[in-house]
Amino acid sequence: MAGLLDGLGEMGLKNLEGMDLYEKPAAKEAEKKQAAAPVVKETDFLFDKGFDCPVCGNKIKARTLRSGRARVIRTDTDLRPVYENIEPLKYDPVVCSKCGYSALARFFPSLTQSQVKEIQEKISKAFQANIAEQEVYSYEEAMYRYKLCLANAIVKNAKASEKAYICLKAGWLTRSWQERLAADKTPENEKKCEELKAQETEYLKNAMEGFLTARQTEDYPMCGMDETTVEFLLSVLSMEYGNLDTASRLISTIITSPAASSRMKDKARDVKDMILAKMKEKK
Repeated sequence: MAGLLDGLGEMGLKNLEGMDLYEKPAAKEAEKKQAAAPVVKETDFLFDKGFDCPVCGNKIKARTLRSGRARVIRTDTDLRPVYENIEPLKYDPVVCSKCGYSALARFFPSLTQSQVKEIQEKISKAFQANIAEQEVYSYEEAMYRYKLCLANAIVKNAKASEKAYICLKAGWLTRSWQERLAADKTPENEKKCEELKAQETEYLKNAMEGFLTARQTEDYPMCGMDETTVEFLLSVLSMEYGNLDTASRLISTIITSPAASSRMKDKARDVKDMILAKMKEKK
C-alpha cells in the first residue's frame, strides 16, 4: 500500500516519505514535559550578600535567599513556612568566621558598644574558626550557626524576643531536618529523628517562654511580627506544650480582636477547636 508521501524521493526528499500525518498526543506531551522539567538546584535560590562585622570590621559574604524565588507550599500550625526545593531557614544566620560574632540577618548589624565588648571578651578571644564558606549549607552546618547565634545573643544580653526568635527558627529547622531524614527510613535516620524531635521540643519550649516574657516588656512589632501574630504563635506553642489555659485565653483574644484579619480569625478558630479537643482528652 502506497504511503501518503510516497514519491517525494524523486524530489530529493525520500527521508520525509515515512512521516506521520498526525502527531501522537501522548508522545508529544511526554516530550513537552521532559523539555519543561529542568533540574532545580539549591544554588538557584541563593546569592552572596555582603555584611560588615560590627565586632571586628571583617567583610563577610553570607549565602542569602533571593527575594521572590522560593515558593511556599504550606504553613504549619505554628506558622513555620515550608518551601518547595529549598529550606531558607538554613541561611538566616550570619556568622563572622574571624571573630565568631553571629546573629540572625535582621539583627546582625545592630550592636551597642557594650555588647561589642562582651562579645570580644567572651566569644572572640576563645573562638576557633571552624566555618568554611560553601555554596549550600547542610543541616548540620546550619544548626551549628544557630547555636552560635544563640550563644552570642546570651552573651550580649539580647532582648528576650531575639533569643526566642532564634529558638523558634532553630526548632523549625530541626523539624525540617526530621522531614528530610524521614524520606529515607533507615535505623540510623530513625534514631537521629528521635534526637532531633527532643531538640525541637527544647527549642520551641524556650521560644514560648521567651515570647511570653517579651510581650510583657517589649513593644510591637516584635522580630517583624505584629501583636496578633505573636499571640497566635504563643497560643499554638502553649497548646503544644501543655499550657492549655494560656492557649485558650490567647486564642480567644484573637477571635474577638478588631485588629485581627478574617483569615487570622479563621485560623484561630481552627486552633481553638484543637485546644478544646485537648482539654476534653485531659479530663
